[in-house]
Amino acid sequence: MTDYLLIALLSVGASFVERTTGFGFGIFIMTVLPFLMPSYGEATTLSGLLALTTTLIICSRMWKLIIWKHLWPILITFIVVSGGAVYMLSRMQLRSLTMSLGIILILISIYFLTLGGKIRIKPTVKAQIITGSLSGLMGGFFGMQGPPAVLYFISSEKDKDHYMAIISMYFCLGNLAMTFFRAGNGFLTMSVCKAYVAGIAGVFLGTYIGTKVFERIPAQVFRYVVYAYIGICGIIILSTLK
Repeated sequence: MTDYLLIALLSVGASFVERTTGFGFGIFIMTVLPFLMPSYGEATTLSGLLALTTTLIICSRMWKLIIWKHLWPILITFIVVSGGAVYMLSRMQLRSLTMSLGIILILISIYFLTLGGKIRIKPTVKAQIITGSLSGLMGGFFGMQGPPAVLYFISSEKDKDHYMAIISMYFCLGNLAMTFFRAGNGFLTMSVCKAYVAGIAGVFLGTYIGTKVFERIPAQVFRYVVYAYIGICGIIILSTLK
């Protein structure tokens, strides 16, 4: 019972972060979830299901802002690469990869915070394939597919509302695909289903609070908030290593 209550509270925080910045659900909740679930694979599955629910709520309200031609190449690439990564998950030693991931996120955050709004990424097919591949690897291995896609969409979309709409749909469909991959690899268990039910109320509460905060973040400040959180994510990831 204590574990289920903790999962509900974690879901509030993770959904709040996701709705405020457009990403970070998995990074936030995976700092604790592996210690509450029977296996790491089940932890990533639960994280993906709860994140799917969060983004589905967001998409139901913002879907008219989505420019679909900006989404399909990166999404298809992500689905293909993440499927392979999920298959390899139980066959790899991830500690060194996780350490590298944390360091890279910190360096990326510093780089983008320094350059600020000077960086603009054009929505080309080449850029989307590269982004989708990186996101697929991070999502399949760590349940943290956000940073590459976030850096791409926040630079290529015209404002924070269009960014939030397309990144949420990207995560929604991506997490849906990864749930099928994880189920096929035996990670969607009864333990995951019970924990998912425990986290649902937290998802709705966190999303509601996050919506109120998102609406009050000035557009010119928003990208700096996102870049800063990427750096925080790197620090969080490194702090979980033993």
